[in-house]
Amino acid sequence: MSSEKHAFTDGLTHVLVIDDDRKLCGLIRDYLEPLGYAVAMEHAGPEGAERAVAEPWHAVILDLMLPGCDGYEVLRRVRVKSAVPILMLTARGDEADRIVGLEIGADDYLPKTFSSRELLARLRAVTRRAALTQAAVTVEPVVKELISGPLRLNLDARVATLDDRALNLTPVEFDILAALMKSRGRIRSREALIESLRDREYEVFDRSIDVHIAALRRKLRDDAHEPRFIRTVRSAGYLFIQATS
Repeated sequence: MSSEKHAFTDGLTHVLVIDDDRKLCGLIRDYLEPLGYAVAMEHAGPEGAERAVAEPWHAVILDLMLPGCDGYEVLRRVRVKSAVPILMLTARGDEADRIVGLEIGADDYLPKTFSSRELLARLRAVTRRAALTQAAVTVEPVVKELISGPLRLNLDARVATLDDRALNLTPVEFDILAALMKSRGRIRSREALIESLRDREYEVFDRSIDVHIAALRRKLRDDAHEPRFIRTVRSAGYLFIQATS
């Protein structure tokens, strides 16, 4: 990964914009730099792909339509060598275009009719997720089994048992329960739970977390009003309680 070569130490968020629209690049730079960003620009596909992996960017804003090679090809080349967050930026708004970009490895997708505030919000979101993921990779110990009283999760075999009886959990339910148990004693927001599932093949959305939690409670024989395992923290998320028996 390019981030292993060296790190920026100036406290700024370094962003590479790859877009042949020089005026738009200038507008993005002028908007972001007063907010603590350092913005560099490339205007062709091959040069943009090369520079994206040559330096440890915090994020890349990538146009789809580029001279030399299109944004899809740039994305493919970058993903071979780097996990840098990439925000796709394009005038083409078809759903098929968005799906292709995301499946190839884009972190988010923004049509060129965006507002400056939306660009900033999405840029902050992708860089925040990348920082959280890197922190988890760096500090999270290797754990093969999670135990809380009579509840056990074998992470290698993906088997959950309660009172030595197997629980028939769906893959989503298993991963949500594992995320909560790993963070026992700390509140996990819906957004944080969704983030813990982002590398899986299934999709989970904000309110669907509540549905999966309800299903988990039924299988754990857990009372939402007097919880033994999972407590709802109003307006904040969910908290796993360390069971004693």
